Amino acid sequence: MLLLESSLRSRKYGDGFQGMTSELQHSNQSPKVLVIYAHPEPQNSIANQVMLKKIQSLDNVTLRDLYALYPDFFIDVNAEHQLLLEHDVIVFQHPLYMYSCPSLLKEWIDRVLGKGFAFGDDCALEGKYWRSVITTGGKESAFSQSGYNKYPLEQILQPFELSAALCKMHWMEPLVLYWSRRVGDMDRYQHAELYRQWLMHPFDESLMMSSLTAKEAADGNGE
Repeated sequence: MLLLESSLRSRKYGDGFQGMTSELQHSNQSPKVLVIYAHPEPQNSIANQVMLKKIQSLDNVTLRDLYALYPDFFIDVNAEHQLLLEHDVIVFQHPLYMYSCPSLLKEWIDRVLGKGFAFGDDCALEGKYWRSVITTGGKESAFSQSGYNKYPLEQILQPFELSAALCKMHWMEPLVLYWSRRVGDMDRYQHAELYRQWLMHPFDESLMMSSLTAKEAADGNGE
């Protein structure tokens, strides 16, 4: 038996958060969101397929499937720079691979978020927003000091948070679907719907869902 738990955690995004949201409200424009999606075996990820299907028709969202665009790992850095400049919120959607991200996304980060563009003398992304949207194979309880992975996910994701800080971007609480292979279809659908709603209104704090977790209510056993 599965028990859905969702939690809202308040985060401070800095003074720029209120400034940008105020400007967008007055202009009646939805923030432009760039979703950088990376999964080397997308056909095997039901959770991510459901999420992508939910968001692909949103007018304010540009979706970039890195493994479809760059199967040879040769990234068009200039094109990626231009897209980053044109959007307000940058979303990195990917499964958790070896406590990090798939290799092509790491290559993208290393090549695209380079010194002289994203950090250093010029910080072209300053004031924009970074949100990681993660699926994991493990349950939330596995990501703790007493769990299998020894550390909570927020600590495991610190390299991404530090990258955002280096680029002077605002870090937003990650959206996480734990145990993504084992949760039920309804759980995945609800998570995807929350994701879609947030993308439509990314600065609505009521939609800043920090996680949607699936746990066994009966005995808490792992996978």
